[in-house]
Amino acid sequence: MKIANIRVTPVNIPLEVPIVWTGGLYPGTSKTIIEVETDEGIVGLGEAPSSRLATTVESFIPRLIGKDPLDIAVLEGLCVPPWQIVQNTDDCSPVVAFGGLEIALWDIRGKAWNLPLYKLLGGAVRKEIPFTEYFSFRRGRDGSWRESNSQEIVDYCLKMHEEHGSTYFEGKLIRGDPELEIATVRALREALGPKAMIRLDSNMQWSLATARYVLRELEPSNVRNYEDPVATFEEMAVLRQHSSIPFSSHVPDLRRAVALGVPDTFVTNFAVLGGISRAIRFIGACEAMGVGFWCYSGDAGICTAAYLHVTAAMPSLHEPSQSLLRWQIGDVIQGGPFKPKNNVVPVPEGPGLGVELDRDALQHWHRHYVDTGPMDHYHVPERPGRFGRLPLG
Repeated sequence: MKIANIRVTPVNIPLEVPIVWTGGLYPGTSKTIIEVETDEGIVGLGEAPSSRLATTVESFIPRLIGKDPLDIAVLEGLCVPPWQIVQNTDDCSPVVAFGGLEIALWDIRGKAWNLPLYKLLGGAVRKEIPFTEYFSFRRGRDGSWRESNSQEIVDYCLKMHEEHGSTYFEGKLIRGDPELEIATVRALREALGPKAMIRLDSNMQWSLATARYVLRELEPSNVRNYEDPVATFEEMAVLRQHSSIPFSSHVPDLRRAVALGVPDTFVTNFAVLGGISRAIRFIGACEAMGVGFWCYSGDAGICTAAYLHVTAAMPSLHEPSQSLLRWQIGDVIQGGPFKPKNNVVPVPEGPGLGVELDRDALQHWHRHYVDTGPMDHYHVPERPGRFGRLPLG
């Protein structure tokens, strides 16, 4: 079997309403969808976490045509310079771009052998994969609010519990107001009860001094995890002296985490780690060093399916991954986006990733990308044309 063709399509995946995060308004995300077609007619699906990577993936095509898609290590050697060098220079895009394409190679492998990906990885230890329900202050670009205060956040989470059985919640309470965050978490704990999971994500909004105060006040509310409360691992290590709340980060630097004792968990994307093969090795290293791992949110259905299969096959991945799935208004897979029910999404049982491309949807969201450009995560309505600065408090 040989690679006959590779198609690369940048798309937008908008949210129904932008969410407020530290950088401004987050309206959705832009992805690069990758199709790797073999001379036997098998098409593997991959997904890179940014539309900017489309050009990098396209640069791989002449090197990969005619090669064996099952020989992942050889293909990586054709596309990615020495790993240690690339990871420590100013451009690691080949790593991430190949990571998105490598997902498609695993999809081909499963389809060629007519097995779901989780069976190629050793079999499932679980078939229902946990995800959190997300909450946030949400604000349209026209200035109108969907959730703007503590009570509206509480009402939304109660609605998700009633309609979808959700008891795992994670969210951003980012308005630059420590008292608002503290009051909202207290109200959430009272409304949801003692057994519901509450995790927070600050996107590095707080100064160290403010983070000390916020986490001290949140301790009685039994916060399960606080993601990136401050800007660096070093500040996080100082903060650990003042709080027992576990920390997580999107920065997957295991050596520093082990040396400093923080964060407790990494939250990232398989493509960022260089693909499924490297992600499995990274997760195994985390397990050996007592560091947790779960997957982050905002992906299209292809990468989400990869999360489902890998989590199904790896015993150490027992904590719920993040999920913006409820808010995504589109996807590129048939029947997508995935939607959690009673905190879980079933692992797909079809061959490979177990998902099929919806070509009409792919073209629709590609046109959205062409017509409107990539999604802008850094729009601050109060300061149009100017980027915000941290910390907020």
